Amino acid sequence: MAMRILIAIAVLFVIAQFVPKTVYPLTNPPVDETRTLAARARTLTPEVHAILVRACQDCHSNKTVWPWYSKVAPVSWLLSHDVSEARRHMNMSNWARYNPMAAANKLEHICEEVDQGDMPLWYYRPMHPQATLSDSDKKAICAWTRAEQAAMQSSSPSAAR
Repeated sequence: MAMRILIAIAVLFVIAQFVPKTVYPLTNPPVDETRTLAARARTLTPEVHAILVRACQDCHSNKTVWPWYSKVAPVSWLLSHDVSEARRHMNMSNWARYNPMAAANKLEHICEEVDQGDMPLWYYRPMHPQATLSDSDKKAICAWTRAEQAAMQSSSPSAAR
């Protein structure tokens, strides 16, 4: 009985490799560097930029490094879904598409998610230990998000009134 179950699991695993990856494809759309967070941010320091690249870029940009296991179902399904959702919530490669209010909201959420330990996702960190954020990383990110929000607010037309 156990042998039949193992064979069935193996057969399902092999069949899963042929399921088309059209719902959440493993892609990296082109990046216009002039529209990225790095190009648009007013107060981004090299230190914070390095943290964002190390801990956030793989999911929250169009510069995802797809590891070998991203091509093996069913793991590929989870990874492609997670990256697609992450890009939908916040994409550092398309930062220019956010109006000032949306960008300020994204910045606030960045600090909240990082400070509460919700980002990077807990199941991402074991395979990507470099993405784990230290307390000083979290403080630097939150300090930057506050500075960026303040810079955005001081340069907005309504701030001059």
